[in-house]
Amino acid sequence: MKSKIDLKLILALTGVALIWGTTYLGIRVAVESIPAWYVTAIRQTIASLIILVILIKQKELKWIGWSSFKRQILLSILMVVIANGMTTVAEKTIPSGLTSLINATSPLLVFLGCVFLGIQKPSLKGFIGVFIGFLGIVFIFRDGISDLMEPNYRNGILSLVIAVSGWTIGTIYSKKHSGKPQYIFLNLFYQFVFSAIVQFGLALIFYGKAAISSWKTESIFASVYLAIFGSVLGYFCYHYALKKVSASEVSILTYFNTVIAIFLGWLILNEKVDVDLIVATVFIITGVFITNYKKKTVEV
Repeated sequence: MKSKIDLKLILALTGVALIWGTTYLGIRVAVESIPAWYVTAIRQTIASLIILVILIKQKELKWIGWSSFKRQILLSILMVVIANGMTTVAEKTIPSGLTSLINATSPLLVFLGCVFLGIQKPSLKGFIGVFIGFLGIVFIFRDGISDLMEPNYRNGILSLVIAVSGWTIGTIYSKKHSGKPQYIFLNLFYQFVFSAIVQFGLALIFYGKAAISSWKTESIFASVYLAIFGSVLGYFCYHYALKKVSASEVSILTYFNTVIAIFLGWLILNEKVDVDLIVATVFIITGVFITNYKKKTVEV
């Protein structure tokens, strides 16, 4: 018999693909006039308040215990403070399309990490996919390292490397230590509250007191959009999907995010989309697809 279609899972996966594809545009607009760490701090603060209201209304706000609390703090550091935070920092100096493209390599790293930890079996197909995917990264920098001599560009790329590393480790850890789906909002509440405190601290350290009068209206609206959709809805869909399918299968949605982000960056922000970027995108998406593709068997 055919397995029953999981509509909730389909909606969650669709949400991850569409919502996070638009967040790169949102981040780019937000950091135009608001310092990056203030953007992330505002984003997680608003998200925390929204989830708090939901938890109180549903009477689900409670202490999760020290063991679970420590897991949520670790995930908050890896996936919110580091991954989300450093991606936001990077987009101050790196186009949103390129940012999404480099972040798209995370499924390849997730595969390698899962194989190394014994969570997933190694396969020749997987390693071929990783090789092809990283050819895309090589293609981006095929003209040499001259661009990396420019401080802002170099710092942006370095920030992305840190962001991808944090997201990869967090994805693998989240899958290995996954909890029950009904606790997703409660876990996210603790993650967002902790990250908001840390990111406000980082904002004060790096930028000092916020000059709110210089913030543009569109940047403020973009930050609110990132909180509601990018954080609350996006992270909920992502963590729900992780409970149902493998980390690699969830991460494969990254190539949908990439296409959406590159298109929106070109359409709205007039970002350059040249042959090099298109070829690199094809390499990376192809590599991710090959690494994660599995033939579906039908039971009768």
